[in-house]
Amino acid sequence: MSGEMERQKGKDARDTGRRRVALLGAGYIADWHAQCLQSVEGVELVAVCDQARARAEALARSYGAAGVYGSLEAMLAAEPLDAVHILLPPDLHFAAASAAIAAGVHVFLEKPMCDSAESCEELARMAAERGVRVGVGHNFLFSRPYEQLRRDVGSGVLGRIDQVTIVWNRFLPQSALGPFDIWMLRDPRNIMLETGSHVVAHMLDLVGEPHRMEAQASNAIKLPTGVNFYRRWQVTAAMGPAAIDLRCSFVPGFGEYSVHVRGSLAAATADIERNAYTLDRYRPADPDFENYAMLAARARELKAQARGTLARYVRSKLRLEKRGSPYGESIARAMDAFYAGLNRGAAADERIADEFGARVIRVCRQIGEMAALPETPAAVRTRPAGRESAAVAGARPGVLVLGGTGFIGKELLRQLVAAGRPVRVLVRSAAGLPDELCAGLEVQRGSLQDCEALKRAMEGVDCVVHLARAHVKTWADYQALEIDATRLVGECVLEAGVKRLVYAGTIDSYYAGARGGRITEATPLDVQIGRRNLYARAKAYSEAALLRMHRERGLPLVIVRPGIVIGRGGSPFHWGVGMWWHDAVCQIWGAGENKLPLVLVEDVARGILAAMETPGIEGRDFNLVGDQSAGGPGLTAQEYLDALDRADGMRIARYPTPIARFYLLDMLKWVVKVAVRHPERQMPSYRDWQSRTQQAEFDCTAAKTVLGWKPVSVRDELVKRGIEEPLREFLQ
Repeated sequence: MSGEMERQKGKDARDTGRRRVALLGAGYIADWHAQCLQSVEGVELVAVCDQARARAEALARSYGAAGVYGSLEAMLAAEPLDAVHILLPPDLHFAAASAAIAAGVHVFLEKPMCDSAESCEELARMAAERGVRVGVGHNFLFSRPYEQLRRDVGSGVLGRIDQVTIVWNRFLPQSALGPFDIWMLRDPRNIMLETGSHVVAHMLDLVGEPHRMEAQASNAIKLPTGVNFYRRWQVTAAMGPAAIDLRCSFVPGFGEYSVHVRGSLAAATADIERNAYTLDRYRPADPDFENYAMLAARARELKAQARGTLARYVRSKLRLEKRGSPYGESIARAMDAFYAGLNRGAAADERIADEFGARVIRVCRQIGEMAALPETPAAVRTRPAGRESAAVAGARPGVLVLGGTGFIGKELLRQLVAAGRPVRVLVRSAAGLPDELCAGLEVQRGSLQDCEALKRAMEGVDCVVHLARAHVKTWADYQALEIDATRLVGECVLEAGVKRLVYAGTIDSYYAGARGGRITEATPLDVQIGRRNLYARAKAYSEAALLRMHRERGLPLVIVRPGIVIGRGGSPFHWGVGMWWHDAVCQIWGAGENKLPLVLVEDVARGILAAMETPGIEGRDFNLVGDQSAGGPGLTAQEYLDALDRADGMRIARYPTPIARFYLLDMLKWVVKVAVRHPERQMPSYRDWQSRTQQAEFDCTAAKTVLGWKPVSVRDELVKRGIEEPLREFLQ
């Protein structure tokens, strides 16, 4: 029966010519899957499913999928699918895959396969009974350099294997910046399932399951959820005569990802991070000449590979090639293997087979247990422990903060709690709130797109502070998640009778480039805002919508526009200074010799507090920027980088870059976008690039006189609290 079902599915696919594929989950990795599916022969993306329907709609719209669903059950009932890609957190894989298998649909799981070997094995059993396939996307096993290494090991080119060293040294941003309640950070062992599965998969694929293994985890930091995260893992193992060394580091630093094999005849390295492969072999020559020949050959090979990688990337941007980046290509090649097996009715490539996926999880679990870590809390905090104490016992919350888990939001909450003010926050997840704040907050869950959640959060509130912002890339998303969401906040404020709404705009909505002059609150926002970057434009349009509501309907609005905000809780590698590459190279906006509109996050929070409390200022706006005058505490971009270097005894590579160079490069990209009819192909604006130099001088007299605002006035204090302390916090 099951075999007949699979044959019928294959017949249906041949009749229509293409397999109908859906994505379950519309997060970061879903965009890669959608892109890669466009290059896989014989498949068609027909539906996207996500609990956050707006996200599913945006992804489906971008890739031409007609079906959009909020639940897997609804999608399986409505769509005649051949396969579904499950792109959820690993602890949700089993339930979702089980439902798809029960519906007779093939499953392609983003690694790791599941969160336990038992769940993996149960899925494999269910799939076999139902006559469908389960594939696991161990994509780096399909990267070009690794596949060449795999062939050379298998063919005997390297001889007898003596040693395998696999290195994953990549900073994990979520461990420092959040979100902290994601699955891989809920238990210290989960990181070996989420990321360690990459290195374990290489080990199992090359030499098999080791007969001896030891593991150690170190360099722990405590996350805001109370869970320890171990930033360094080391595994030593042996398989027969071969020694195996697995090393993972998630500490900020230079990125490395490689697989090195030493054999009796040769040594080879697959540098997956840089898409390169080197094979070193003995030559019939005197040792000195042999070393020269070996290095010269390696240099030629690396140069040729680098050119090939760049050429494929350029061709992909011109849409002359469907696969561009090595990462995307590795995902697509894993999909090729999965769908080729389905179409041929042949056994699955062992690298994506469910049996291999289960072995990977079993070994990853063993590593986690061998590390002998202290007991983990039974559950991650999803709402602050003191939720019913200070916020409720004292008085009703008079302040609602939107965006309380952000950089400025957390500082504002600290100051409100320190002042004994009952505060309510509306958040998607409370895990990003620091422990020390929990007892003083009332937390409600919801989003800015949820009208009912906003209304509930505003009940009994006198003041709403709107600091939330959308982290999106397209203008359609900015319109929906920034402008429309802000308009909805204004509507709810009016309906709830809130006495004041403080909205955080941005000085980026001004023109602050050459001949920008002196900017005060009387200075209009950029008259050419429609040609500016999407963030500056969206913030300006949001302000305009709220001001219109103030004029026509009496919205009790006050606007604040912070400058380049620095300080605790923020990254010291600030993009207000220049364009940063890997936190190691800074391309300064222009020469970097004018004073920047810097301001400490503590000062911004104090300015917002004053905007909340000062009477009679509805309809006004205030710029919150530190003193840029001669002799003031302000810093140029060059001085900022000098202070950063001194703080840690390092030397950041800095490149003062003419704005014309940024603009010309942007123009080149635009020409390509026009040629390929890219949906986001707004013509670049030299004015927008020029504004990033921040050559204008901000006069904040109004904030100082009306609000009584006093930003830091001593340069050493600005450097200490704005650069040195954040850097120390970041590195620790």
